Amino acid sequence: MARICVFCSSSERIHPAHLELAAELGGELARRGHDLVSGGGRVSMMGEVARGVRSGGRHTLGVIPRALVGLEVADDDADELVVTRDMRERKGRMDAAADAFLALPGGLGTLEELLEVWVAGTLGMHDKPVVILDPTGVYAALHELVDKLLVQGFIRPGAEQLAVWTSSVTEALDAVDAGLTRRRPSPAAAEIGEELLESEP
Repeated sequence: MARICVFCSSSERIHPAHLELAAELGGELARRGHDLVSGGGRVSMMGEVARGVRSGGRHTLGVIPRALVGLEVADDDADELVVTRDMRERKGRMDAAADAFLALPGGLGTLEELLEVWVAGTLGMHDKPVVILDPTGVYAALHELVDKLLVQGFIRPGAEQLAVWTSSVTEALDAVDAGLTRRRPSPAAAEIGEELLESEP
């Protein structure tokens, strides 16, 4: 079991296919025994993922800034709903609670969340899986841009591989699960292990 942080749209103007994708993801997260960390809204894709997870009997943690409670309509049905002072605190709480990150199609906020955890991974600030689920090519231009930046030397070789691109719910969660099994011990855990080895006779 792991806590998967899902970044996705809260827009109610998107095609219904995206809502179906979110609901499918939520159900499959629960089926695999995972819990959810979300942005704390109950509308659009954000709400569909959360309802799917809860319908499968798993835990949902929503984290939402006070200023967005009315705008995004807070997920009052969440097993745990945290209201933060601002966006920065929100992202910090979500990042700290998550074992992995999965981005569905979304707008500027979703892009910002995705890129922040992607960059943090390239800098060695975390070793959590970052997976992008984009079955309809919403992020195709972003994928192409990353490749272009790599070719032109703006991105360090290997950094582009720290986000896994997928096109189905099964493929995305297989990538999440594979990434979870490959996670290296945290520096603190490694130090504890070294201390234990040094203390052996």
